[in-house]
Amino acid sequence: MERSIIETDPTKQDDLWEAFIHGDGRQRPFAEQWAFYQENYSQRRAEDGPPLAWRPSRELIARSNIGRLMAELGVENYGDLHTWSVAERAEFWERTIARLGIAFDRRPDAMIGSRDVKHPRWLAGARLNCVDSCFQAPAEKVAVISGNETKRDLRTTTYAELERLAARFANGLRQQGFRQGDGIALYMPMTLECVAAYLGIVRSGCRVISIADSFAPAEVRRRMEIGDASGIVTVDSFVRAGKTIRLYDRLRQVVPAPAIVIPADDRASVQLREGDLLWSEALGDEDVFRSVAADPYAVTNVLFSSGTTAEPKAIPWTQLTPLKCAMDGHYHHDIRPDDVVAWPTNIGWMMGPWLIYAALINRATIALYEGVPSGAAFADFVRAAGVTILGTVPSLVRSWRMTGAVPEEHWSAVRVLSSTGEPSSREDYLWLMSRTGYRAPVIEYCGGTEIGGGYITGTVVQPASPATFSTAALGLELILIDEAGRALDSVGEGELFVVPPSIGLSETLLNKDHETIYYSDCPVGPNGEVLRRHGDRIYRLPHGFFKAQGRSDDTMNLGGIKVSSLELERVLQRHDAVYECAAVGVQSGGEGAESLVVYVVTETEIDLQQLAKELNTVVAQEINPLFKIHELIPVDALPRTASNKLM
Repeated sequence: MERSIIETDPTKQDDLWEAFIHGDGRQRPFAEQWAFYQENYSQRRAEDGPPLAWRPSRELIARSNIGRLMAELGVENYGDLHTWSVAERAEFWERTIARLGIAFDRRPDAMIGSRDVKHPRWLAGARLNCVDSCFQAPAEKVAVISGNETKRDLRTTTYAELERLAARFANGLRQQGFRQGDGIALYMPMTLECVAAYLGIVRSGCRVISIADSFAPAEVRRRMEIGDASGIVTVDSFVRAGKTIRLYDRLRQVVPAPAIVIPADDRASVQLREGDLLWSEALGDEDVFRSVAADPYAVTNVLFSSGTTAEPKAIPWTQLTPLKCAMDGHYHHDIRPDDVVAWPTNIGWMMGPWLIYAALINRATIALYEGVPSGAAFADFVRAAGVTILGTVPSLVRSWRMTGAVPEEHWSAVRVLSSTGEPSSREDYLWLMSRTGYRAPVIEYCGGTEIGGGYITGTVVQPASPATFSTAALGLELILIDEAGRALDSVGEGELFVVPPSIGLSETLLNKDHETIYYSDCPVGPNGEVLRRHGDRIYRLPHGFFKAQGRSDDTMNLGGIKVSSLELERVLQRHDAVYECAAVGVQSGGEGAESLVVYVVTETEIDLQQLAKELNTVVAQEINPLFKIHELIPVDALPRTASNKLM
């Protein structure tokens, strides 16, 4: 491969990269593309901002949902649009609700009904059921494409068919004696029936209690008790990675609430407990159901934080939260009616309900894959289903890359990639973009269940640099506070705080004190703003970019020097032998100075003493020569939560 021209002008660096990937560069092996990328940007100065991998064309900007909003407002650049969305929050949400076509039983008297930014009373006086806004696409349009790791054929379900199934389930709930406000748990994979049950529960005025299918029976029972669930919907069994997982059997002895059980197939014989029903028996005969309209703050869904040792936070989603999901999907992921959206997820993680609302309210199609998404079968499903917007998490991307599951430009139909869950790798995400022929940017997306979506993200109207964010979410203002307690308005690292109000922000918790967790002891903004704690550390880069630095409480003190686990892991994972790792600070006897312990998953068998020596050299050279790895512990895999976050 010829060597790139070493260029100090950042604009010319970007032009050289673009010429390379739009020329014959994208036909070359990724190793050569990565080498070109590194060399091309080797003279990039910090003040020039991170190296770009993708830039939008004028035509793409004009066609995008954000571009059309900017044209409506007469705004010429994205920065001004974001400033307006924060300064004029009521108008921003009024326009957004109109663009999304949100259906109301009674329209609001005011967008914001209170001056209390912690409790603003959004959509004061309104009555609605958010599920009505999910069925405004043409009846014959495909709502869901379903795939399965054991079957290669795809199943399609139209909006009309999905609505009828959801209505039959809502009618069945009424016939079984469930009433408005009752909690019904969903403990199952993300399938068509899961989506229909979710929509039917909310349409009936009941509350979904979301539980990830990976949880053990005791954890399921605990979450049902916290959410006050009166019943549960589950599956008899499903297949994941060739292994049959029997969910109903897990519940039989420990969950007393009545269960609705979906068989593995139509011919399956399920031995039910007394009082339990098969899915077919739980469906009502009528396929029309009038939605139960409610106050915007009526709870529709209870989700849980990913805690596994202490009691998880029970976070209620209301009729308002889907508006945040749909807004983020509309603007930041540019979801349009002709899109097919896939995001390997689970109904127990916020991205499950997020996917339902973000896709359906935007009149798009959901692509659901039942099985393990880390292999070639999922890659083929993405292609066969015509997926145009693909969401993922960093560990999945690394698995696809290491196993060769996704051939060159296999996903050429994908126009937007997105990532959430944990910080990503620049090299891995440049590789991910190469699978689309560099047609698709990666929209880094970071938020939380208590936000209803993202607080920091990207857009298709801004340049993309792998593993970085390019904007706060529209309608949200963020402030970074440094170690000295000062607000950062330039380059630097600080703890991120959200400036309320915004639709989607939680205002209550079911089992903890909301005020204490999110507002107690928070600093005041530079202009007297009320600040809301989120707990992430963010580094502000030049030219409006941001980089995640991990959680504020995920730091260790090594020899009197603070360092984040994420910073160490990023450096350690550059070693060729390291697949992934977790850095932990451990105190001897529970007190005193911390020692660095690293859990490591290796690519191949390797001499651990030699690896520890090499990793110590890397840490000394790239972070601090005073840092030493006290112990290197090999593991087969790192423990992850139901949402695939590292524990």
